[in-house]
Amino acid sequence: FPFSLLLTLGCTVKYSGYLGNWNKLFCSNGNSKYPRLMKLGKDITLWGLEIGLLSMTKGEAALFVLTPEYAYGQRGCPPSIPPNTMVLFKVEVLDFIDSEECDAFFELTYEQQDRLPLEKVLKVAATEREFGNYFFYKQHFKIAKDRYKRALSILGRSSCSKAEQSQINASKLLLFLNLSLTYLKLERADRALKYGELALEMDQGNAKALFRCGQACLYMREYSKSRDFLARAQCIQPFNRDINNELKKL
Repeated sequence: FPFSLLLTLGCTVKYSGYLGNWNKLFCSNGNSKYPRLMKLGKDITLWGLEIGLLSMTKGEAALFVLTPEYAYGQRGCPPSIPPNTMVLFKVEVLDFIDSEECDAFFELTYEQQDRLPLEKVLKVAATEREFGNYFFYKQHFKIAKDRYKRALSILGRSSCSKAEQSQINASKLLLFLNLSLTYLKLERADRALKYGELALEMDQGNAKALFRCGQACLYMREYSKSRDFLARAQCIQPFNRDINNELKKL
């Protein structure tokens, strides 16, 4: 496997490390409800564990027996790991996100970024959005917000064709909707309304954007505006339970 892969893969894993014959636990994150995203080669540096993780797929669980040369070497890691010790790891891969293209993109100047093919720019934006989604579902809303905004920041190309602009707008629309919901979670209804309205500028009939705007206005006690947004959303999706429940709440 290429060594460059180690520095570009972010993963979330549940792990437990043992000495000897599974009889002495020396490290674990098993009690963490939301394990953090870690980068191979940076946060995870145990050679045998890196090799093992690169052989796994999302959702897979595995047991690894690491001899000293693939673990803590002849010196060990006192006081937890004695010298020249074989260790055992129980690992479950929860998720993988490859950040190679994102990392390379943000090392470029703005002029270099602007000259890249649109396909690559959209892929970087999609990966940043994927990172945002990951942190959102882990309820790290501030980090998710920053990743969504980072994705937006690269979609402002200085010149492009009508067809390219249509692709950019489709990517922006998803980010506006993500940011609107994220700001609702952060109890910043004014910002949620702003991004919901930006989404509506691109797609006036977007039921999700209308719903987000209605939620934001309801939170701010602007009941008339909330009813207008929610009623328009209901016209588009009359059997949507969330929209109908929000109207009942209103």
